[in-house]
Amino acid sequence: MEKLDEALVNLRQDMQDGKKQCEFYDLFLNSSFFVPILEDGEQEQAGGVVPVITEADGKDFLMLFSTVERLKAWDPAARFIEVPGHLLALSTVDPLNWALNVGTDYSKQFHPEEIAWLRGAVEHCNAEAAAGAQQA
Repeated sequence: MEKLDEALVNLRQDMQDGKKQCEFYDLFLNSSFFVPILEDGEQEQAGGVVPVITEADGKDFLMLFSTVERLKAWDPAARFIEVPGHLLALSTVDPLNWALNVGTDYSKQFHPEEIAWLRGAVEHCNAEAAAGAQQA
């Protein structure tokens, strides 16, 4: 079991525990994820790297996997890129959802409001870091 899996299990035990929330989200933002991308021909038509977006229950999901093995269990032929969690938070726009580790016991859906909250946290940290750098 990975650290992120452990943090998710702890979070699920008590969703209202602020310490468990902080632990999970901090770990998420500071981890890297494997994101399936479209095939080469589809990439060229789009003019860049384009992630695979899946639809379920009328919602669009960006698929994220914490390991290559988990991604390959989901789709053995998938091409992918590795993206840090904080960059995912900054670059995801509403109404996109995230689906983490689909097909495992450690899957989690992130809804647009949750993603927006994470984006705000990253933007706040970036602003503080920039302010600190200016003072130095």
